[in-house]
Amino acid sequence: MSLAVSATSAWQSERNRLLGIAYRMLGDFGHAEDVVSEVAIDAVQRERKPDVGGVDSWPAWLTTVCVRRSVDRVRQLAAVREDYTGPWLPEPVDAATLPEETLANRELLSLTLLHLAEQLAPEARAALVLHRAFAMSAPEIAEILEKTPAAVRQMISRAERRLEIDPDAPAPRAKDRAALEKLVRAIEQGDIDTVVAMLDRDAVLWADGGGKVKSAMNPLFGAARIARFFAGILGKAVVFDPVQPVSVGVIGVNGEAAMVLRHHGRSDILVINTGPDGSIRELRQVSNPDKLTRVSLSAGAK
Repeated sequence: MSLAVSATSAWQSERNRLLGIAYRMLGDFGHAEDVVSEVAIDAVQRERKPDVGGVDSWPAWLTTVCVRRSVDRVRQLAAVREDYTGPWLPEPVDAATLPEETLANRELLSLTLLHLAEQLAPEARAALVLHRAFAMSAPEIAEILEKTPAAVRQMISRAERRLEIDPDAPAPRAKDRAALEKLVRAIEQGDIDTVVAMLDRDAVLWADGGGKVKSAMNPLFGAARIARFFAGILGKAVVFDPVQPVSVGVIGVNGEAAMVLRHHGRSDILVINTGPDGSIRELRQVSNPDKLTRVSLSAGAK
């Protein structure tokens, strides 16, 4: 077996795991695929340089290069996202299209946590992803990030506190599917009073239209403002299509339940985050059609 075949075989074997790392780092599956493809090129080029020594462990080498390239890509995308029209939200991905290795461990896969992780520094995000989603130890992560194990532990601890992640939880916090389904019925029936009653008084909604479709240009704070937002959607939908102004359903996105809202000839994906009392405290609505190419919008229609 040639060295080039060895590199290619190793990359093919690790590809899905690398995709899981890169997607969690970037929140964009297209960019994640680009990074993983670049890692393949790096691996082949590395093998063609026998003068620099052999690779003791291809999985470890590929992981290191993937993480470092992802960190660089996060920094590059930060400037682009500053100029994004309206709030930026991660790209949702249909659970059926995710690699089994990515979906099997759903830690840090939800749109909520992918969005919240944007506030972390790139290396802190990498440390959290590797530790929480791939069970890597601080010394292993330290070698990848070229930090001390103590520094890595501190990064992970701070990141968990900032994202309100329970460090002892064996799995991600479950979303309240019952609350989502109740919200689906309320929106489809135009029952704004029920929508208001389900929202925490200090709820916040992020709506990502990307300048491609009409959407809220800034986060909406408070139950009353969010309710008016949905009332506006319903009112305009009735004018657009008096027979069936709105069609709503529940689909699987990023390993969790999400709502697909169809109106005005377009579709939106909505995910919610509930508080301890069951009230909805966060809503994230992805409407940018460029970000909806990896979800099955026809599924779950009601």
